Amino acid sequence: MERNRLFWASRRGMLELDLLLLPFLDNVYPTLDEENQKRYWKFLDGEDQDMYNWLIHRHEPEDADAKIIVDIIRANSGMPRPQ
Repeated sequence: MERNRLFWASRRGMLELDLLLLPFLDNVYPTLDEENQKRYWKFLDGEDQDMYNWLIHRHEPEDADAKIIVDIIRANSGMPRPQ
């Protein structure tokens, strides 16, 4: 049941976010410790535009927990850091 809830919470209103979050959910989320899994759940409460801007390095999250999970997602997304 939790997997279904996570899948639907990870489906966002932006295709770009879906392309980042759904592979992360399948490939990385299961390997996270409980604290980082909780951070991911909290991250999903954010606004799509904020999440996208954080993930593409346009902005950095102010919240320390959001910063940790954003860094984990970025590190596992395969997207290069902009120069």
